[in-house]
Amino acid sequence: MAVNNFIPRVWASQVLLNLHKTQVWGQPGVANTDYEGDIANQGDSVQISAIGPVTVRKLQKNVDIVTPDTLADASTVLTIDQADYFNFQISDVDKAQVNVDLMQAAMWEAAYAISNAADFFIATQVLNAANNNVIGTDAAPVALTVTAGISPAYDYMVQARVKLLEANVSPDGMWAIVPPFYAGMLARDDRFVKFGTPAQTERLVGGLIGEAAGFKIYQSNNVPITNSSGTITNAAGTLGGYNAGAFNVTLGHPSALSYADQITEMVAYRPEKRFADAVKGLHLYGAKVVRPQALCIIKAAYLNS
Repeated sequence: MAVNNFIPRVWASQVLLNLHKTQVWGQPGVANTDYEGDIANQGDSVQISAIGPVTVRKLQKNVDIVTPDTLADASTVLTIDQADYFNFQISDVDKAQVNVDLMQAAMWEAAYAISNAADFFIATQVLNAANNNVIGTDAAPVALTVTAGISPAYDYMVQARVKLLEANVSPDGMWAIVPPFYAGMLARDDRFVKFGTPAQTERLVGGLIGEAAGFKIYQSNNVPITNSSGTITNAAGTLGGYNAGAFNVTLGHPSALSYADQITEMVAYRPEKRFADAVKGLHLYGAKVVRPQALCIIKAAYLNS
């Protein structure tokens, strides 16, 4: 992380950090993070135990009950198959000429970068899971035009909630992750703005922007975009790809998704051939959709007005 281009300048006492998105998809309340366990190496796995359904029968007078059922093993494995690292250095000359803690600033940037990479990975895992609860298509995403204070964005969320309830998903803890433009469409709907919950006035935490239609609503630029050829991208903070496909607005329940991660290495060192301080870190993680029936996707067309 050299800052040679800035050495001749007069420095202020602070570094202007990038605006950081907080992790949304991997936070508790969206994903189930109970299975992290002891992650030490890429390829480690977490066994998620579960049992199949239990049969209930009518009791008949003077008739023997049946022999006990053998419950099906419905366990699954969450594999820690993702490994991201960072490795940066700060020159001693830079540190001598800049009145600011560059290492602390760089560590904030590193923490954001690894969090953001994992966040988009989780989003793509959700998108790639087999799921019949889909509203709209990549080729024909739903339109969200607001008319007279009414937005289809709200109505589609109500439709998604019905789909989840019909799949026997618990109404407690349901969440929705939307891109900024979808949040903007909701903000123009009187049903969201005027009849919201106290969550609308909470300090934003983890992308939470309020509640509507029975969902806690989180905002994220990592909502995946897909097109008719199956390509998956994200907005990446620009408008360049917004009109290229469908935004996969995702709604669900924490029981649908499991996520585990660990920072397994964090090493500060002095590079042999440089007068500099360096830091490298390793982030191991994995995500798995374990109950796809507890997810619903709205494929929405971008609208900025």
